[in-house]
Amino acid sequence: MSDHSSGGAADVVVGAASGMGAAVARRLAAVGAGPSGSGRLLLADVDLAGVEALAAELGDGAEAHRCDLTSADDLAALAAAVAPGTLGALVMTAGLSPTMAPGRRILEVDLVGPARLVAAFAPVAGAWTAAVLFASMAAHLIPPDPGIDAVLDAPLAPSLLDDLAAAGVPVDDAGAAYAYGKRGVRRLVEREAVDWGRRGARLLSLSPGVIDTPMGRQENEAQPLMATMVAGSPLGRIITADEVAAVAAFLVSDAAAALTGTDVLVDGGTVAAMHHPSV
Repeated sequence: MSDHSSGGAADVVVGAASGMGAAVARRLAAVGAGPSGSGRLLLADVDLAGVEALAAELGDGAEAHRCDLTSADDLAALAAAVAPGTLGALVMTAGLSPTMAPGRRILEVDLVGPARLVAAFAPVAGAWTAAVLFASMAAHLIPPDPGIDAVLDAPLAPSLLDDLAAAGVPVDDAGAAYAYGKRGVRRLVEREAVDWGRRGARLLSLSPGVIDTPMGRQENEAQPLMATMVAGSPLGRIITADEVAAVAAFLVSDAAAALTGTDVLVDGGTVAAMHHPSV
């Protein structure tokens, strides 16, 4: 999303079939997808029926694409639908939470997938591109470890999972895998933003807290501690998907032109409360 006018330019939302991805897509559609309202909004998800339904809802300019975040071929095909230098907003909300898959699969989707997405879309990024990758507040709740961080910084290494295990990450623990995978996303953004900046593009991460989506409700039911965390936060309530989408829409807009290479925490103050509990 930008004020630049360019024929064929497009915005892309990966993970658009439901939840926060669908909310982001609706926000972008409302302001006119593509630079200067060029009209193209690519909705991608492994759930093709879901994005087809959303595309029908949003109308002209919305295109449904099946895309598995772990498939290099799918990502290449999606990126090829955008002409080089004409990518507007790129927002990736797709991912797996701890109750959805084993730890190793979570790392493949939540860390390797975003790294492949960044590599696939870098060639079509240009001076009007702003990309936001969704991470998680979970990444803010684990301590830094130089050895583990060095492994996270090579997410496309064939030996990634073995190297993480050797560094001390319990890769078969879904909760730990999720947190470290999302930490890897934050570090990916910080690292790759330098290269994207040479293209004139911006790259950020957004870390949601406990969000009122089907996935979020599933996690809440499985982990009662999350309700306690929310109750102790400054806002004292769960954040809505549209509230998160509003922040994502801001980050890809020209109003956020000075922001890149950083993470934006959208958690109602939950992490702050955990770091500084009331006495």
